[in-house]
Amino acid sequence: MPVTTDTAARRGAYDALFRHVLARLDPERAHVLTLRALSLAHAVPGAAQLFRLVTATPDPTRDHGTGRLVLGARHSSPLGLAAGLDKDGELPLALLDLGFGHVEVGTVTAKAQPGNPRPRSFRLLEDRSLINRMGFNNHGAQALAHRLATARRTERGQRAVIGVNIGKSKTTALEDAAEDYRFSAGLLARYASYLAINVSSPNTPGLRDLQGVEMLRPILEAVVDEARKAATRLRREVPVLVKIAPDLHDEDVRAVAQLASEVGLAGVIAANTTIARPETLRTDRAVIERIGAGGLSGPPLAARSLEMLRLLRAELGEEAVIISCGGVTTAEDVRERLDAGADLVQGYTAFIYEGPSWPGRIARALRR
Repeated sequence: MPVTTDTAARRGAYDALFRHVLARLDPERAHVLTLRALSLAHAVPGAAQLFRLVTATPDPTRDHGTGRLVLGARHSSPLGLAAGLDKDGELPLALLDLGFGHVEVGTVTAKAQPGNPRPRSFRLLEDRSLINRMGFNNHGAQALAHRLATARRTERGQRAVIGVNIGKSKTTALEDAAEDYRFSAGLLARYASYLAINVSSPNTPGLRDLQGVEMLRPILEAVVDEARKAATRLRREVPVLVKIAPDLHDEDVRAVAQLASEVGLAGVIAANTTIARPETLRTDRAVIERIGAGGLSGPPLAARSLEMLRLLRAELGEEAVIISCGGVTTAEDVRERLDAGADLVQGYTAFIYEGPSWPGRIARALRR
């Protein structure tokens, strides 16, 4: 019971902070400040143990009975952090110490780029959802490789499950996309627990066109080739997955799944943000229209994400890995995805609304 009381107190404190401070700030500004604070706190000696104590998170170096072997790595929790929060790999170890089983950094591109004009991040508070049109703002693959190399030099970093999500540079023509992805994969595969190919963000012009089988094949083949070269040097596999959009028709989802199998991918991540604006949204339609373009994330994606999971599992069989992403908030949500065939589950939006104790709470609930 004391743990439950402490957990409630932590949630209450974060709820108050979110309502009275963070929710009044520009979402991107709040994001930057939060990551900066987390990074500074984690740099204090003994902070990793303190993080786990404060969030009641288990030591990731120990197997607590819920650890699962996926993509060649042991995950202390099936819930991981989706790409987008830590684009430049600045604090994956701190995020892992909050209770995530894995952290996916990125999306990173071959060339550094500023992303789309601001404002580009918006909250739908009544729906506990987000809309973003960030546009792959990041410091580039070379900078991320340097940060991950530093992290991997530590004992903790060597054990950490860190996926790397790569996308196409905005200035690269679609016909040159394969070589753009190859460049990033060549730099980053050696530091990645797995590589995720992002062809599904709605915020880079033309990117989603790459989900068509004819355009997607050379990209997948290029990244798989670089991953295999890295595997030879590292003497371990570097699994490759592709992340797809929830807006694909079912037949296109099946086609991508078939191509992934043909090319030798380890699996699929489903799904990215959606360009849809469901009628079920509680936020005033005028507000949504003023926000404009961007990818919607959060609970409104849950139903489609679950549909895609079941479709992919039926298409891919039991051997391929499926990471289910979109609309996950509670431990029951995670359990539903696992029961429906997911090997791992990812969240992002709930982390913003639920706070830093969220991943630890999910991990504890699943262990119970």
